[in-house]
Amino acid sequence: MTHRGSRVLRVGSLARVEGEGALLLRLAGDRDEEARLRIYEPPRFFEAFLRGRAYTEPPDITARVCGICPVAYQMSACQAIEDACGVTVDRSIRDLRRLLYCGEWIESHALHIYLLHAPDFLGRDSAIVLARTDRGAVERGLRLKQAGNALLEFLGGRAIHPVNVRLGGFHRAPTRDELRPLAERLRRASHDAWETVRWAAGFDIPDAAVDADFLALASPDTYAIERGTPMVLRTDGDRTTFETSAFLDHVHEEQVPHSTALHSRLDGRRHLTGPLARFAISGHLLSCTALQAAREAGLGNAVEGHVCRNPYQSILVRAVEVVYAVDEALRLIDAYEPPPRPYVDVPPIAGTGHGATEAPRGLLYHRYRPDADGTVTDARIVPPTAQNQGAIEDDLVRIAQAAITRGDSTDEELTRLCERAIRNHDPCISCSTHFLDLTVVRT
Repeated sequence: MTHRGSRVLRVGSLARVEGEGALLLRLAGDRDEEARLRIYEPPRFFEAFLRGRAYTEPPDITARVCGICPVAYQMSACQAIEDACGVTVDRSIRDLRRLLYCGEWIESHALHIYLLHAPDFLGRDSAIVLARTDRGAVERGLRLKQAGNALLEFLGGRAIHPVNVRLGGFHRAPTRDELRPLAERLRRASHDAWETVRWAAGFDIPDAAVDADFLALASPDTYAIERGTPMVLRTDGDRTTFETSAFLDHVHEEQVPHSTALHSRLDGRRHLTGPLARFAISGHLLSCTALQAAREAGLGNAVEGHVCRNPYQSILVRAVEVVYAVDEALRLIDAYEPPPRPYVDVPPIAGTGHGATEAPRGLLYHRYRPDADGTVTDARIVPPTAQNQGAIEDDLVRIAQAAITRGDSTDEELTRLCERAIRNHDPCISCSTHFLDLTVVRT
């Protein structure tokens, strides 16, 4: 719609993203004035209905936040409540949790790369259309997803909303012999993961750079997945860390009128969490195989501290992380020793606990306050998409302005470009819609 040189572009429904959202782009002549990523999916109210529940329930309840990354919610919830109760789980249980999380990374990244993101680079409207011209690639992606799902089904009891996870560990732990068929399947998946990197490395990737601080978990001796300490990589290269318990002192959420998801700022600045942040902060800790894959993908030498800020290259980082997750899963299976008990006891204690893990889309934070009887009196969840939304909007303004400068500014061209830019960040809209500000006026 135009009026006196101004245009308002509305994308009523975003395709190939998880959940329901829309975009409003406001233009004034040859300038892009505003981008609003509207998340209009109904609020989920998870924080509200966790209050008053037993302290043992959040891992199962929060798994229902998302069907693609339920393990992230379970692991963050377990960490936070165990932290509140002063419990540390055994190493063998931590390794099983990491193995389960590897399955989620494999299936989630495969879904995003092949079914949501790759069609953008190949000029296809969907994965169904892509399958008509490159059936082998789509089948490869489905095999990878099935390999990840197999890990979730075996360790978690089922692929969607796993039921074998509990406070302190698992209801049942596998034997070494039971894990052998999974190892065979993962060895076959390793070939598909490498082919994914080589396939994505051949895409025509535009030049771009995101202007936001990076936030990801960091661990001194491994690529952070299921645990770590929050680390910030500023745009000027400065690195700082803070304790997970101080997360809400640094990441501040605020409501905006156009979205049911909150916006976040990190120490007053826009920030981005997810694969680009993980690779920039901890890429040097990837396995040797994954580091080689990163170099072949054109991501530079992570050992030498290469920082990738091109959001279009996030698909390459995800492909490298699939290689790593397969490697790591095989390593964990090979070294696995069953724990004496599948879980440690977690008695209720009044306190406050914090937990954070790296969901496929980025850092996921949970905080819980159980009382002495084990009743949850307060719950706080900060998902990665809610943190990223402000940075995505800033990214859209820059990308749209560059398109206008080039002359690619028809409504159709801008719509296609902005949808593609949003999919770079793989927003999980269902995860992020957890808040509603309700005002009641009575007369």
